Amino acid sequence: MIDPYLWLEDVTAERSLDWVRERNARTLDEYTEKAEFSALESRIRDILDTDNRIPYVVIRGEYLYNFWRDGKNKRGIWRRTLLEQYRTDEPEWDVLLDVDALAEREGENWVWAGATVLRPARSRALLSFSRGGADASVVREFDLETREFVVGDHAFGLPEAKTSISWIDEDTVYVGTDFGEGSMTDSGYPRITKRWRRGTPLAEAVTVFEGEATDVSVSASYDDTPGYTRHFVVRSLDFYNSERYQLLSDGSLLRIETPNDAETSVYRDWLAIRPRTDWEADGTVHPAGSLLIANYPAFLAGTREITPLFTPDEHTALEEGRWTQNHLLLVRLSDVQTRLSVLTPNDTGWEEKPLDGVPELTASSIIGTDHRNGDNFFINSSGFTTPATLFYGTVGGPLEPVKQAPSFFDADGILVSQHFAVSDDGTEIPYFVVRREDAAGPRPTMLYGYGGFENSMVPGYSGSVGSAWLERGGAYVVANIRGGGEYGPSWHTQAVREGRHRAFEDFAAVARDLVSRGITTVKQLGIQGGSNGGLLMGVMLTRYPTLFGAIVCQVPLLDMKRYHLLLAGASWMAEYGDPDAPKDWKFISEYSPYQNSTSAADYPPILITTSTRDDRVHPGHARKMAALLEEQGHEVWYYENIEGGHGGAADNAQAAFKSALTFTFLWNQLTR
Repeated sequence: MIDPYLWLEDVTAERSLDWVRERNARTLDEYTEKAEFSALESRIRDILDTDNRIPYVVIRGEYLYNFWRDGKNKRGIWRRTLLEQYRTDEPEWDVLLDVDALAEREGENWVWAGATVLRPARSRALLSFSRGGADASVVREFDLETREFVVGDHAFGLPEAKTSISWIDEDTVYVGTDFGEGSMTDSGYPRITKRWRRGTPLAEAVTVFEGEATDVSVSASYDDTPGYTRHFVVRSLDFYNSERYQLLSDGSLLRIETPNDAETSVYRDWLAIRPRTDWEADGTVHPAGSLLIANYPAFLAGTREITPLFTPDEHTALEEGRWTQNHLLLVRLSDVQTRLSVLTPNDTGWEEKPLDGVPELTASSIIGTDHRNGDNFFINSSGFTTPATLFYGTVGGPLEPVKQAPSFFDADGILVSQHFAVSDDGTEIPYFVVRREDAAGPRPTMLYGYGGFENSMVPGYSGSVGSAWLERGGAYVVANIRGGGEYGPSWHTQAVREGRHRAFEDFAAVARDLVSRGITTVKQLGIQGGSNGGLLMGVMLTRYPTLFGAIVCQVPLLDMKRYHLLLAGASWMAEYGDPDAPKDWKFISEYSPYQNSTSAADYPPILITTSTRDDRVHPGHARKMAALLEEQGHEVWYYENIEGGHGGAADNAQAAFKSALTFTFLWNQLTR
């Protein structure tokens, strides 16, 4: 079959951009002229720009670093403060870099992409900037004492590419980037990692490891933990399988013989292992999703004395583990609700105690530790109706609330409930419903889903959802379908490759359950998802069109025949399969939205959005699907932001516009 819209994959061709401009104008004329749009956009912008948000930080020794955007700083400022200052109501911030001023001075559309601070000296940093929010970025070295970029032949700087770079010491880095022809994988990430010394040309950097073109990526890193300094190499074979090595002083590699599909980390003398499938070691089978600990030097020597620190059950999974200097903090999910604990090694094994002080009915995550400098940590906690609270603590002491996010909507009378729908194969699928207690009968409902890459959808506060949807009487629903990580790796692996249909069946089951409970009706039920969730939306459109009143499909994968040929798509074949393999295409072809769209069906209205600068999921997916749906006579609305990368927005103004467009589209479609 010849693809009639293949030309839309040429991202910046004038013909393609003319097509985009025409559809953008039609969508803007229809929805941004609505009476409520401007007020809604302004309110969301105020939420995103408010100075009362929590300034989340990264701990690096005595300094806490933060990147901050608001109404005054559109592109943002990079700044730092001290812990004692941060714990006050009005911290004194030391501004290191103003990205707005930088962009204006250099005439570039810079978007902040992150910083890596040299340790332990903290005198230099490697800063990354993208043009318009793309994944590819420019790397520049920054002097934290002079507050100037380091320039000249002795500086560590790299042109735009999908780069991996990290410090070894002040004069040496590990780098993987586009070194020239053949140096990148089929997925568009570094295939080669090198050791690069200051003052030498990049071309003379010493190769540490080379992977294959079919790998996802290769990287090297240096562990600077005092007394335990080590060098590591990771070869990512696919999205879930990696080979891990310790790089020895003579340049040779020592394989760490853990399962390829396990999450593996080394801290001091501890080797932590979380297998994604059942793993047999020395006659003992450790279930998928377990957390196992071993003595690292002994493991390298061949000993397989392994201690289980966590074993999952049908209701409980491990969501997160983070080291402090002397302890291990764990976050569990029990039916998608978080529980925290502290594990401490002692002479008889490991002692576990609950980490108390976090509010009930909230989801919590560990957002900051510095295991080189103590047992202190930050925990963030929020719920659907509970604004975030940031807690500071030290293991063994009480939790202290240090920052509180403001309320952006009236939560009085808004209830949160959890229900379970039954999928086609009998599996119970949890989902959360947030709605006003006093709103009688079925109401406009927005159902959100993702269902992929082991990402868990846990409760969290959204001022935009509350003010734009809940306050108007709408219901908001989050579905915890398979493909996510809510019940551990097996919840995910059930829905990969040939099992992908289970994620779709789960989402459809939740939709039916919402209607059967009287929470909404088909005509009042709208759905939203992005990226992998955009694929979910495309399948709902083409396979389950009678279940929904409207669909918002954002930065989506839709042409699953060609996804692996576009940008980073090849890196996701472990999730979806290889369309070029006939046995894989057989199951992919059954759901690929672009290949399954038909003029014979009656589809609900759909809004498809993407970004020209998305260099992760190609905008051609969205463009081609919109063009095909138009040709087939369906009601399709399209908007493509020129900037924004895979997030769809490069700053708060663009994010507010995108959100207001989504809410306006859904509310108008579901209430007409």
